[in-house]
Amino acid sequence: MSTLWALFLLPKTTVCIMKRFVIWKHDSDEYLCLCVLLYRWKVDGREIDMDLNYNLVEGNLLINNPHATHHGGVYQCIATNTFGTILSREAKVQFAYLQNFSRKPRNTVSVREGQAVVLLCGPPPHNGEIKYSWVFNGRPSFLLQDTRRFVSQRTGNLYIAKVEASDVGNYTCVVRNMMTNATVYSSPTPVELRRDAVMAEYEPKIEVQFPERLHVTKGSSVKLECFALGNPVPAITWRRTDGNPLPGKMKINHSNGVLEIPYFRPEDAGAYECVAENSRGKNIAKGQLIFQSMITLKDAHMAIEANLQWECRASGKPKPVYRWLKNGEPLVLEDRILLEGGRLAISRINLLDSGMYQCLAENEHGAIYASAELKVVASAPDFSKSLVKKSMLIQRGGEVIMECRPHASPRASISWRRGGEFLKDSRRRTIMEDGTLRITNISKSDGGRYTCVARNPFGTSSSTGTLVVKEPTKITVPPLSVDATVGQSIVLPCEVSRDSSLDPTFKWFFNGKLIDFNKQDHIEMIGGESAGDLMVRNIQLKHSGKYVCMVHTVVDSVSAAADLIVRGPPGAPEGLMVGEITDSSAQLSWGSGPDNHSPVTTYSIQARTPFSIGWQAVRTVPDSVPGQMFHATVIDLNPWVDYEFRVVASNNVGVGEPSMQSKQIRTKAAVPEVAPGNVSGGGGSRGELVIQWEPIPEELQNGEEFGYIVAFRSLGTTTWKQTVLPSPDASRYTFRNDSIPPLSQFEVKVGVYNNEGEGPSSHVVVVYSAEEEPSIAPSRVLARTLSASEIEVYWEPIPQTASSGKIIGYEVLCWEEGVQESDAEMVKVTDTVALLSGLMGSTLYLISVRAQNSAGAGPSSPAVNVTTKKPPPSQPPGNIEWNLTNSKIFLKWEHVKAMGNESEVTGYKVVYRQNWLGKSSVVETNRTSVELQVPSGEDYLIEIKVLSGGGDGSSSGPIRIPKMSSKRLLFLSFTIHRMNFWVSKVP
Repeated sequence: MSTLWALFLLPKTTVCIMKRFVIWKHDSDEYLCLCVLLYRWKVDGREIDMDLNYNLVEGNLLINNPHATHHGGVYQCIATNTFGTILSREAKVQFAYLQNFSRKPRNTVSVREGQAVVLLCGPPPHNGEIKYSWVFNGRPSFLLQDTRRFVSQRTGNLYIAKVEASDVGNYTCVVRNMMTNATVYSSPTPVELRRDAVMAEYEPKIEVQFPERLHVTKGSSVKLECFALGNPVPAITWRRTDGNPLPGKMKINHSNGVLEIPYFRPEDAGAYECVAENSRGKNIAKGQLIFQSMITLKDAHMAIEANLQWECRASGKPKPVYRWLKNGEPLVLEDRILLEGGRLAISRINLLDSGMYQCLAENEHGAIYASAELKVVASAPDFSKSLVKKSMLIQRGGEVIMECRPHASPRASISWRRGGEFLKDSRRRTIMEDGTLRITNISKSDGGRYTCVARNPFGTSSSTGTLVVKEPTKITVPPLSVDATVGQSIVLPCEVSRDSSLDPTFKWFFNGKLIDFNKQDHIEMIGGESAGDLMVRNIQLKHSGKYVCMVHTVVDSVSAAADLIVRGPPGAPEGLMVGEITDSSAQLSWGSGPDNHSPVTTYSIQARTPFSIGWQAVRTVPDSVPGQMFHATVIDLNPWVDYEFRVVASNNVGVGEPSMQSKQIRTKAAVPEVAPGNVSGGGGSRGELVIQWEPIPEELQNGEEFGYIVAFRSLGTTTWKQTVLPSPDASRYTFRNDSIPPLSQFEVKVGVYNNEGEGPSSHVVVVYSAEEEPSIAPSRVLARTLSASEIEVYWEPIPQTASSGKIIGYEVLCWEEGVQESDAEMVKVTDTVALLSGLMGSTLYLISVRAQNSAGAGPSSPAVNVTTKKPPPSQPPGNIEWNLTNSKIFLKWEHVKAMGNESEVTGYKVVYRQNWLGKSSVVETNRTSVELQVPSGEDYLIEIKVLSGGGDGSSSGPIRIPKMSSKRLLFLSFTIHRMNFWVSKVP
């Protein structure tokens, strides 16, 4: 069973279909109307009688047990209500079928390898949508399509772009009806391969292509086919000829042979190209997709005797023909009715012209409809929705427009009266064509009640309003244009005279934009009821512009404007360029920036190098660059240095922002101009002459391959010895000759050079050669042991005559018995006593001393023997007990007994401090208890150590004693044993 149904809505009605009733609310009515909507159906122009085969269900036509013989045809619905009648679009009912293929055998197709082939399907008679497929050699699955094989859904043919040996076999065309699901198979078409030759390569030939022009309706789906034959197999691509990208919703199948655009929209319209390309060339197919717009009409509610015009336009190929219907019937032409193409014009409409109108556009492909209602209105004048304004305030000397626009059909004639006197046009009063009353140059005597009277053939009506005349508002103290300097504060006045009954509102505009005072930091409005002065504090350049004071009342508006010119430091110069560059100068040019209303007086130039701290002022020619000059030469630059420049403008207000820095440039190289400074020397080992100087900074080296030339000669001789040091970082040179006597005098100078040549040399200075090491060893060396880890050493200093130079210190050597002296530990001191620490207990050490000057160390003294004491006891004090009462701490512990290899216990050391960060105090005792006097109210940390001849022994570890409360007496005792704590508290 199949069902055909249609639903129609009357224009400008709110429709709800419910058991064939329509509830609607008309635009010009304020009541609801319930009216019956009647439906009828026609088939092939004959009206259908409802019987067992046809049923009407809420306007829809239901066909029971449809049969091709009795129920095929063209159907149309007719809908009628009190407004008129309209027709639906025609609907054609057809019954799907699919006949069998002819069983006649098909001819064999012979083809060369590399050649293309097209196998024809030739579908049998059918109706309804069908789908084409092909089967190869009777296999159960359909032949897969790819870039080489394509099945057209328009013709059903199979296209093979380039035949291969594997294509030999039998091909069967399969046709399926998508509505009935019936499927039929053709006779096989054999394909065999010719062996006489192989097909050469050739350019693509497009065999399947889409129409040149295709009209597409909104929302429909478009499928364009394109496939090419060729050797090699052509590649298929798609594009739009206008250069726009393909729609994102577009779909392309695996072989690229089908382009599908679903849900067609106006923006999808345009020219499309299919490009087939291989190594031998390419071919292009083009087509135009044209958006087929639907025709629409708007309802017309018009006054009687008015003129109606409707325009109906549709696109299509061939060009559509137009017909007009009224209430479902062809429109009867009269002298008042004109039809021209799709245009309908009716002059001087009357009540009988009311009804439902339809425009029908049709061509050989079908027809489309557009519907609209014409409602002709005839009524007396009515002011209920457009009363004359009840009260109109206007300033004296002004102008008033009183509108009178009643609803009337036909249009009403308008007259005005003031009180009981009808008004006529005069020099100041005019009744305009649309009924509006205009009064100019109003005076106090024009105040009063005005009535508009409207008449037409169906009646008369009137509406009254009152005109109130007020004194005009005037700005008595307007703002004046002002020049100001950045940082100043000004007030722009704005005072008015006004009607005493009106309250003015002040608004200020800056460069055409309303000033929001809530968002301003510098601007505020001040003044009383009749003043709205504007104060601008700490003026900035951005405040320069046009200011408008606007005063509003309910009657009028007045304004006054003033210009504020803000003078400030100049803006940044522009377009800085670097011209000719030498080793010490550079030519600069630039353009002027904004002068900010104060002419530029001078320009200054700044430079920056990798060696400078920020930007520095540089010398120029001319020395002072005037504001009218836009070029200068920078001088006194260092050769072979990277520079950046910028220009700063100044005027009478101040110094402006700098320009953008120039691109980095490098000055040309030159011979060095600066000699090394602070040349000195001395020291070193015997037979050496050490020369030192301060190296030349990189920015003063003036070129590449920079180095030093060191020259020296014995005092009193004439011949200089020279050496070249090619390192720019060098600051020291040592000349070695064992024949040089100690402390010999030499004249020394240091020069500079680079790849441009030699520069100046330093002043000649006298430098002494190295000293001779001390010749004797220290005498009367004594050593005594202080503890298990410390030894103190004493000796007599060597006489000054034993050294050619100054003694700068002594080296103390210490090594264990059995160890080589070369492996000894060394301690350097400047005095004649040394403390050796970190030694091992109960160990024999050998100790010697030697003197040292700048030339080196002298001979060592004979070694002396000394043995360190036994190490201190390793056992810490244990079983520590403490009591806290008032401000006293009582401590007690067990005596520590030294082991046989440890020093005897000589006493104990108690270290205590407040908290962790407090200053420590020490108490020593030879007993195993102690009493500490401490202030109350603080925590204390206490440690107990063993004292012995070998030094301090192990510590008990920190013991924390908490502070004592001042409100009650506490007695706390702790016993420590193997890190376990016991606490007792007595209230």
